[in-house]
Amino acid sequence: MSLYELFKAKGPSGFGYGSTAEEVTQGLSLDGKTILVTGCNSGLGQEAMRVLLLRGARVLGTARTLEKATAACAAAGSGAVPLACELSDPASVRACVEAVRRRGDRLDALLCNAGIMALPRREQAFGVELQLFTNHVGHFMLVTGLLDRLADDGRVVVLSSAAHTMAPKEGIRFDDLGAERRYGAWPSYGQSKLANLLFAKELARRFAGTRRTANAVHPGVIRTNLGRHMPGLASLVLGLAGPLVLKSVPQGAATEVYAAVHPAMAGTSGAYLADCNVATPRADADDPALARRLWEVTERIVAGLPGGAG
Repeated sequence: MSLYELFKAKGPSGFGYGSTAEEVTQGLSLDGKTILVTGCNSGLGQEAMRVLLLRGARVLGTARTLEKATAACAAAGSGAVPLACELSDPASVRACVEAVRRRGDRLDALLCNAGIMALPRREQAFGVELQLFTNHVGHFMLVTGLLDRLADDGRVVVLSSAAHTMAPKEGIRFDDLGAERRYGAWPSYGQSKLANLLFAKELARRFAGTRRTANAVHPGVIRTNLGRHMPGLASLVLGLAGPLVLKSVPQGAATEVYAAVHPAMAGTSGAYLADCNVATPRADADDPALARRLWEVTERIVAGLPGGAG
């Protein structure tokens, strides 16, 4: 398939590789809907917030600091509410949960968009490798802390990535969550994205019998500041090839926005989406025992953090 054909191709949903967040929400009214978006101050989160506001939603936009969230929400326009949520800081995540509770909002969707990628050196938060903690544990705390605020037909959308295929062959290194023995920028990032996928799968299983849904998405390969830590050669290659192979930010935001608000997704749960269509992840991403074990291990990690469980 040529690049032109790839860009134009549509899947069963009627959307595809080249679809944008505006296109997948064309004609939708989100009046009366409240959606929380993490990482609202740049890249995909910023674009998702812009389009959701354009369609009439109220957006609770989180960033690592209140200053960044406030600036992003002010630029986005009315209907955007800034909140601080530093996903690597349990106190900040808990404070965000409490701030949402105080507002009393019913959440129609939680869009877990924020993350870090390919750190060149091993870093940790509370004994857990930093990408795994930020991308998975932080969002786990946020989502589980707000489940009682989620609407009866609410949706949880978790950004995974095709990079989940770079995770170690054993999936999650439960015996080395701090990457003390082995660290690689991409395997560790891949592990965090596999964890995102497994979290969405297990959450969907726990939602069974309700109208709530949980799905994971691959946004595509996009030039955003998420790749600021990318090794020099890889960054150079993408810089040269980018105009040919990288999605734009509006295209990259399409799949997460589609999963969060499109009526066609109302009955879909536990799926992995790419280009606004259901895709197939690597085999162990569909392992319910692995997903359940990760959930239980994450609960124990959270319970052991300063401030206790929650």
